[in-house]
Parts: sequence; structure tokens; C-alpha cells
Amino acid sequence: MTDVTEQNYPPGKHPSLPPPRNMTGWHVWIWKNFFGSITNTVLTFLSIFLIWQIVPGALDFLVFDSVVNAGSRAECREIADGACWAVIVERFEQSIFAFYPEEERWRVILAFILLFPTVGILLFDGFPARAKLMKFTIAYPFIAGWLIVGGWGLEPVSTDKFGGVMLTLIIGVTGITLSLPIGILLALGRISKLPAMRIVCVAFIEFIRGVPLITLLFVASTMLNYFLPPGVQFDLLLRVLIMVTLFASAYMAEVIRGGLQAIPKGQYEAADAMGLKYWQSMRLIILPQALKISIPGIVNTFIGLYKDTTLVIIIGLLDVLGIMKTALADPKWNGLPEEVYIYTAIFFFVSCFAMSRYSLYLEKKLHTGHKR
Repeated sequence: MTDVTEQNYPPGKHPSLPPPRNMTGWHVWIWKNFFGSITNTVLTFLSIFLIWQIVPGALDFLVFDSVVNAGSRAECREIADGACWAVIVERFEQSIFAFYPEEERWRVILAFILLFPTVGILLFDGFPARAKLMKFTIAYPFIAGWLIVGGWGLEPVSTDKFGGVMLTLIIGVTGITLSLPIGILLALGRISKLPAMRIVCVAFIEFIRGVPLITLLFVASTMLNYFLPPGVQFDLLLRVLIMVTLFASAYMAEVIRGGLQAIPKGQYEAADAMGLKYWQSMRLIILPQALKISIPGIVNTFIGLYKDTTLVIIIGLLDVLGIMKTALADPKWNGLPEEVYIYTAIFFFVSCFAMSRYSLYLEKKLHTGHKR
């Protein structure tokens, strides 16, 4: 076979040659990233030193000297001096279901299992029979609400028994799901040419963004009842869901408004030239581009909202962090904050990391950003 270097090609038609062997491979990647400069070399050796100092002790505490089976903190210390994971083992079910009746917990598990195909249908184009199952996605909130709250053949469970991971997911998923469409409407209203609509949207966004979420939760838990007619009961969890959704929607509106302002004016003029009406141009041309640009900000808002669910402990609702902190008040397990907070941190890290990775997947799929 004739080498490509020995053939004659027209100008500009010569095929690209492979890089030299000494310029590719794992050893080249290691050299460039860890020892490519004096700064990188110093940071590499400093990192190795820190890892050598931290990792062995952490592994001893978290794994090798840890205790899984014990009845109290005192028993853990009699067995070993490492982490007392026995508190997590004993409180694991409570961290998931809180005070939900044990005989009815199958309903929560079923609702959680059904959440996965629902999310898959919404987020992944290659999901099997996606178009046919879209109706199930629309019906899922009602199905999950029926399963968890009860009624219509199921034993009713009051929301004051909700807590733990279940409560965190309810608040987080509800806020994330509802804040995006509301945020889109608020963003469109803020840039609207109708003065009344623009003033209302601007006032709402600036007010909500100017007030801490803790304040809004206090309003939801205490002051809101003063504005209701006598004898009217407004479920606390429902009030929290409304406030969390409104809070996230205001921030979402600003993220999406930034995406809308990044769209070139020519896109709006092109939509007008095609004779598209306002909502047609927004749905078909403007919003898809704006949302694609805003993906990092949107996911960042989602992650922030999900972590802010821990604030409900201030008004007496016990999310996963609140439930686990109750273990520290138990005389048997008092004095184990490291284990409790590590467990909670791992839960939030896994959830937020999954959202972050999906964001990267979506950006790559939609080719968001400029290629270098």
C-alpha cells in the first residue's frame, strides 16, 4: 500500500495524518496535566502529600474501624473507635419514611418506583414508546398524590406524618416541576410590551428575590392563616409547596430572561417576517433557543432549590436532615454528628450530582455553546 505522504493530492485535499506516537497516549496526558509546568508539578506533589495525609486516616475512620452492628454509641466505642454507622442502620427506615404508617409504606415505595419511568419519559428521547407513555407522565402527579395522601379506597394519611427523604423529594420534585413553566411565563411577562403585565411580573420577581426563603416559609406557616376566613384549614405542606414554587419561579424567570435577551434581534424579525403570531414564534423559534442557552442556569436553580428544602425544619417539618438530627437527641446515639451529617451529605450529593450530569448530557446533545 502506498503511503499517503508519497501520493500526489490537489492543494487542500491532502488527508489529515495521525499525530506522532510520542504525542499521544496516557503517559502524554499525565505529563501535560500533572507535570506540564512548574506550577502543575508543585500542585501535583502537594496534592499527593495531602492525599497521603488525609485518605488513610479517613479510610480507617469511615471503613476499616467503623461499626455497623451495635445498639448504642457506647457499644460502638467498645467495639472500635471508627464511625458508628449503627445509628444510620437503626434510623434508616425512619430517614426515608419518617412517621408514615409502616403498613402503608408500600404506597410511597410504589410512587417512588413510578417516578423513574416518568422522569425517563420526560428527559430522554430514546425512552421506549415515549410518545404513547406521555399521557402517563401527565397523570403521574395525580397518581402519586393519591398513593401518598390516600383517599378513594386508600387509607388517608395526614401530611404531618410526612418527613425524611420522602418529604425532601415531594418538595424538591414539586418545586422543580412547577417552577420552570411559571418562570417561563414570568420571564415573558417581564419583557412584554403590555405595561400592566410587565409591572406585575417585575414587582412579583423583585419582591420574591428580595425576601429570604426562610421568611416566606414563616409567612406560609403562621401569617397566612390570618388572611383566611375563620374555620378554613390550609394544609401546612401545601402552603410550603406554594411558597417554594413561587420562590424558585422568580429566580427561574431571571435565568430564562437572560436566555431571551441573548437571542439575536434577527430571530424575532425572522419570526415576524414568516407571519408567525406571538405564541407561535415563542414556541417554535425563540423559547427553544433561549432555554438551550439557559440550561446551566436552570439546572443550577434546580440544585439550589433542592438543597433549600432543608430549610423546612425551621417551621417544624422534618426532612431527611431534620429526621437524622433527631437521632442526636436520643441518649443512645448522642454524640455522633459526623455519621449523621455524612449520611445526609451523601444523599444530597448523589441527587445533585445526577442533576448536574444530566445537564452536561443535555448540553452535549443540543450542542449548547461555541465550539473551539
